[in-house]
Amino acid sequence: MAYHKVNADQRVQGHSPYLDNDELQATALELEWDMEKELEEPGFDHFPLDGAVPHHLGNSQSPDLDLEPIQPSSSPKGRFQRLQEDPDYVSHYTRQAPKSNRCSFFQILKVFCTALILFIFGILIGYYARKKCPSPPASQEPNNPHIYHEILKEIKAENIQQIYRDLLQFPREDDVDIAMKILVQWTSQGLEDVRLVNYSVLLDLPGSSSNTVTLKNSGECFYPSGQQCDREAEMLHSQDLLYSYAAYSAKGTLQAELVDVQYGTVEDLIRIQAITNVTKKIALLKLGQSPLLYKLSLLEDAGFGGVLLYVDPCDLPKTTDLADKAFMVSLNSGGDPSTPGYASIGGSYRQNRLNLTSLLVQPISAVLAKKLVSLPVDTVQKDRCVPLQLPATGKKIVSLSIQSVTTYKTIFNVIGYLKGAVFPDRYVIVGSHHNGLNTYGGQEWASSTAIITAFIQALMLKVKRGWRPDRTIVFCSWGGTSFGNIGSYEWAEDLKRVLQRNVVAYVSLHNPVRGNSTLRPVASPSLQQLAAESQSFSCVEKTRCPRSNVSSVQIQGDSDYFINHLGVPAMQFSYEDVKTSENSSFLSEALFPVPTTKTEELDPSFSLHETIAKLTGQVTLQIANEPVLPFNALDIALQVQNSLKGNFCDEADVPQLLAVASSLRDTTELFQSDEMRPANDPKERAPIRVRMLNDVLQSLEKSFLVHRAPPGLYRNILYRLDERTSQFSILLEALDHCKLHQSNETLQAALSEVLNSINSAQVYFKAGLDVFENTLAGKK
Repeated sequence: MAYHKVNADQRVQGHSPYLDNDELQATALELEWDMEKELEEPGFDHFPLDGAVPHHLGNSQSPDLDLEPIQPSSSPKGRFQRLQEDPDYVSHYTRQAPKSNRCSFFQILKVFCTALILFIFGILIGYYARKKCPSPPASQEPNNPHIYHEILKEIKAENIQQIYRDLLQFPREDDVDIAMKILVQWTSQGLEDVRLVNYSVLLDLPGSSSNTVTLKNSGECFYPSGQQCDREAEMLHSQDLLYSYAAYSAKGTLQAELVDVQYGTVEDLIRIQAITNVTKKIALLKLGQSPLLYKLSLLEDAGFGGVLLYVDPCDLPKTTDLADKAFMVSLNSGGDPSTPGYASIGGSYRQNRLNLTSLLVQPISAVLAKKLVSLPVDTVQKDRCVPLQLPATGKKIVSLSIQSVTTYKTIFNVIGYLKGAVFPDRYVIVGSHHNGLNTYGGQEWASSTAIITAFIQALMLKVKRGWRPDRTIVFCSWGGTSFGNIGSYEWAEDLKRVLQRNVVAYVSLHNPVRGNSTLRPVASPSLQQLAAESQSFSCVEKTRCPRSNVSSVQIQGDSDYFINHLGVPAMQFSYEDVKTSENSSFLSEALFPVPTTKTEELDPSFSLHETIAKLTGQVTLQIANEPVLPFNALDIALQVQNSLKGNFCDEADVPQLLAVASSLRDTTELFQSDEMRPANDPKERAPIRVRMLNDVLQSLEKSFLVHRAPPGLYRNILYRLDERTSQFSILLEALDHCKLHQSNETLQAALSEVLNSINSAQVYFKAGLDVFENTLAGKK
C-alpha cells in the first residue's frame, strides 16, 4: 500500500480526491484560518496548533493532513470540541440561529433510534456470518511431548503392514515404476511438495551367463552357490546365479593357487607372506571383522590377483541358514564411479572407471567354500561350530571367470518436503531406499518404505489440523543403494552447498528389521543421549520396553555421504538377531537373496516395524521442533578422550593429543553449562541467542572430518569400526600399516590428522563461547 503525504501546496492545487468541490475547499481554508486566529488570542496558549490530534479523511493514511470536517463539533475529542467547551470561547464567525428545543429533541431521538437499529442489525449479521463461515485454522500449537504422542499414536502396525503389502502386490518393476508408486503414495497422504529426481549413472550389472569357479585338481566347475555347472541348474536359478557377483570388480579369467587368508587382517597377511609368495594368487577371504574395501586394498597391495569371498557359517546367527546362498557385494565406496566427487548431471565429464579394483572378486556360498577346502558339509561338532580353514597340506589350483558388464542406467530418487513454520531453511532428513536387485537384500526396501510412509501419514493428519514442525522435514527414498549408495550421493553432491548450510541431522531407515531379537540403536556422539531417551519415550504404553545401549559404529546405507562428507549427526534404529559384539561385524555388506516372505516371518504382527517407526518418528520430531537442537557437545569430548586410549607405539605426539582432548572437554563443559542450559529455559530464551546457539550445535561434527581415510573407513573419525574397539579407526589402520611395512610414517600422519581435528573442534567451541560473551557484554 502506498502512503501519500498531503501538504499545503497540494491542498491549494486540489490534488486531494476528497476536496474536488471548490466550495468545500474554501470553507475548510476559512475554518483553518479562523481557528489559527483564535488560538493567537490570550488564554489559548495551551492549545498549540502542532499538538492537535490529526483527523483522517476517507482512506488517507497521512499524519500531516490536518483539514477538519465541516461539522467541527462532531470530532471526537478533537480541538474544536475542546474549544467550544471553554466558557470564554467567543465565536468570530456567524452561525445560524439554533432550532427550537423540541426540534432538537426529535432529531436526537431519531439519530438514537437509527443507531440502535443499525447496532442490532450488525449483531445479527455477525452472528449468522460466524455460524455459516468455517472457522480459521487453529493457531500454531506449542511443541511439546503431548503433541508427539498424538502424532505417534497414529502409527499402527496394521497400517504399516497394509502399506508394505501394497508395495509388493505387483511383480518386480523397474526402478522408475517403484519410485512413481512411492511418489503417488506420499502425495496421496497430503505431503505438499514431492519430487522425482533422476540421474544417469554407471552401473556394473551381471553378464548373460553366471560367473564360475573351477577346481583344476578335479576339473569340477561350480556356480557361486556351489551347484555344479549345467544348463538345468542355470535355468532353474538364473536370477540368483546371475546376481551372485561383486559389482565393479575386474573382469576376465584367472587361474592360480588358492591361498586361505581367513579375515584378511594384517596379522593374517604377515603370516601368509612369511611362508609363500602371494603374487597373482587367489585369496580365500571371509567377510566380517573389518570393512571389505579395506581388506581388499590390503590384498591388492600385497599382490593378489583374485579373491573368493564367503561368510563363515560360524559368524551367522543360529536362526539364519544361508550356507547354500551366494550373495552380491559392491566395491563402490559411494556415488557414480564415472563422476567421483561431483554430480552426474548433463554435461558432466565422465571418467573411464569400469573397474574399481585390479582384483577379480567373486562372492561364493559357504557350501562352495567347504568344497574348496575339502571339508564335509556338516562342520558342527559337539554343539560347537568349527570355523572353515584350508588344510596346510596340498595345493588347490582354481580358475575364476568373471564377466559382468558396465552400462549407464537412470536411477530415481523420491524427495518430499514438509516445510517448517519457524526455521524452513533448516532440514531434518529422513531416508530409506527403494532400489534392490530382484530378491537380493530381501524386501527390506519395502519394509523401510512402509515405515517412512506410515510416519508421513501420521504427520499429515496433524498438519491438516493446523500444526506444523518448526524445521523442515525432508523425506527421501533413494535409488541405486545396492551399487554404492549412488542415489543419495548424486543428490547430495548436486545440492552440496545448500545441504552444507541447511541440514541439521540425518535419520536413517536402512534395513530396519533384519532380525527379531535385539534392538540396535546407532547414533553419532552428539545424538546418543537423544537416542537413549527416545527408547523410554516410545514404550510408555508397552509392557515390553526394548532397551539397548547406543553406539557410534560404522553403519551401512545412504547416511554415508551425510556423515562422511557433510559432517551431519546421524541416527538409525534397527532390529537384529544377535548382538553385534557376539558375532563378526560388517556382515551386512553382503546382499543375500531372501524370499519375499522373510520379512513377515521375522515380524508377523509388524510390531517391530511399529516400534522402529515410533522411535524414528520421536527423534525426528524432537530434532525438528525443539527450540534448541537436542545435541550434546560434551558427549563428543568424552568419546574423543576414550578413543585416545591405547598403544600408539609411544609416539611423541600422544601427550599433546591428550592435552588438546582435555582442553576440548573443559570447553564443551563450559559451553554446555553456560550456553545450553540457559537457552533451554523458556524464561531466559532469547530468539537471537537460540539461533546463534543452534548454528554452533549444527556444525559440531564437521571438525572431525579428516581429509583422507583408508578405503572402507569413515572420514568422520568419531565413528568406530565396531562395538569391541573404542580407538579411532584411522589410528588402528595406521598401527596395522606400521606392523606390515615396519614404518611409522603413516602413524605419524594419522596422529597429526587426529590432533588437527580435535584442535579444530576446540577452537570452534571456544570461538562460540567468545561470541556469546561479547554479545552479552554488548547488551550490558
